[in-house]
Amino acid sequence: MYQPGLNDLDAVLAVARRSSFRGAALELGMSTTAMSSTVAKLEAHLGVRLFNRTTRSVSLTDAGRAFVEQVAPGLEDIRGAMDAARAQQAKPSGMLRINTFATAAREILAPLVLEYLRRHPDVHVDVVTEGRLVDVVAEGFDFGVRMANLVPTDMIAIPLGEPQRHAIVASPAYLKKHGRPRVPSDLFRHRCIRVRLPNGSLFRWEFRKRGQTALIDVTGPITLDEASLSRIAVLEGIGLGFFMEPDVRGDIEAGRLVRVLEDWTPELARLCLYYPGRRNSSAAHTAFVALAREVAVARQ
Repeated sequence: MYQPGLNDLDAVLAVARRSSFRGAALELGMSTTAMSSTVAKLEAHLGVRLFNRTTRSVSLTDAGRAFVEQVAPGLEDIRGAMDAARAQQAKPSGMLRINTFATAAREILAPLVLEYLRRHPDVHVDVVTEGRLVDVVAEGFDFGVRMANLVPTDMIAIPLGEPQRHAIVASPAYLKKHGRPRVPSDLFRHRCIRVRLPNGSLFRWEFRKRGQTALIDVTGPITLDEASLSRIAVLEGIGLGFFMEPDVRGDIEAGRLVRVLEDWTPELARLCLYYPGRRNSSAAHTAFVALAREVAVARQ
């Protein structure tokens, strides 16, 4: 069954502009016969004549004039939308949405996200941090950033740096007063900053060493659900804290915090940027992937 396409509508508008089938055919690179046939087929589909034709002239009928007045703006909008879509392939623009967790966001912000914005100022990047693991496709994200072992198997993943580690830390003042834990079981005699997970449960501190595993349900004077708050409490000497190493690396290097039980916190999986395989990715998406691979190589 015949269904009019954009080319058919273009033909009608060209004839209306030129008041000539021959002129319209030349404009669109068609034969006059093909132009006449295209318009006739559309008229038959609509059940109305759009043009009055004589051997000397072509003019719009009343129905044709009304049709052109309504179709022309809509067709212009469609062409504009198509041009805008093509432009996204040529120059990075538009929006990219990234889902990650707070520690990873701090790790990738300067080397990846901010550098990307410097290179591509017409792109807006929306970074959403949350503890729960989400379906990036179902929730409208272009990318996710998680530990490699949490990346869905059907995603394309780019490692972004060295393997991660946990760090158990305390202030020098706390350790001077309460002593230094030597093995995980010593934590039962210490004040610890408890951590609430996004699902509401309390996080148990996990340790591994030479095949041994310890899972400690610590106790302490306060429960928090955000690493930056836990860091403040530990800096103030309230107790020991359990962190991703990047969250407290600067404090350790500056001597504000002291690391303990380091031999019980082996390497974890690397951070990965991941995304679904797709055809016809936008220029913004393609450029972000390229920069992520550049960052990955630099960090090897």
